[in-house]
Amino acid sequence: MDSADTGSSDQYAIGREITDVPAEVAAAGPPVVPTTVGRFTVRPVDPARDAAMLVSWFTRPHLAETWEQQDWSAQRWQSDSGHRLSGDYSRPLIVSRDGTDVAYIELYRPARDEIARLYPADPHDMGLHVATADPELIGRGVMSGFMADLAGVLFDTEPRCRRVVLEPDARNERMRRALLRRGWTDVGEFDVRPDRRIALHILGRTPEDVPQGL
Repeated sequence: MDSADTGSSDQYAIGREITDVPAEVAAAGPPVVPTTVGRFTVRPVDPARDAAMLVSWFTRPHLAETWEQQDWSAQRWQSDSGHRLSGDYSRPLIVSRDGTDVAYIELYRPARDEIARLYPADPHDMGLHVATADPELIGRGVMSGFMADLAGVLFDTEPRCRRVVLEPDARNERMRRALLRRGWTDVGEFDVRPDRRIALHILGRTPEDVPQGL
């Protein structure tokens, strides 16, 4: 049994969540969640119904290479998703394209995340993790287009949001190139843990909202 199956709270969200936050961060509340982005629909993870599907998705080689959840059990997925849904840090979501489930995403508040130490995170900034389950969609511009459209919807839905942040694994060159083509700025590589090096990308509501010289 893995450690999260015992219910240890420090295992939820892969240890990324910051729980002791200033009042203005707490007041921002949970991430806003759109339901429709172009041809895509977005819904919250159902911890019980979706757990087996997520186990299957994250053992696929293209996800096992750059994510940390290839060994997660269905019970751990249920616990993690339930924990996220009950708090204000993040929302676990399933993305469907034309009625078919194709990706898992997490919308989160960077000011509540470990990356708040890397840049001046505003309480209303939004962060995004994307795991494309369908390999047929990779490298075709489909998901990078979805992410760009999603960022636009987030800016429209959350007027106080100044930035949308993505932080792919630094080895994920394909994702990094796609983000640059879609308007994100690569602000550098950072070692957030001994075993985790990220490439921080920021899309500002305006060019002035992208921090410089990090």
